Amino acid sequence: MKVKCSAKKRFKVTASGKIKRKHAYKSHKLGHKSKKQKRVLGSFVVIARSDETNVKLALAMK
Repeated sequence: MKVKCSAKKRFKVTASGKIKRKHAYKSHKLGHKSKKQKRVLGSFVVIARSDETNVKLALAMK
């Protein structure tokens, strides 16, 4: 099964097998957002358990 290129760019797999992603809303319109909000949006977060199945299929993981 092929890996979806869009998923390959958006998700990273940790050593323990968890999948992490970046926050949204960090690409434009940053003038009105606070420093704290921009700092938090720049960090990674582990994806929700409800999304794991779809992301693993897109990444061709078992």
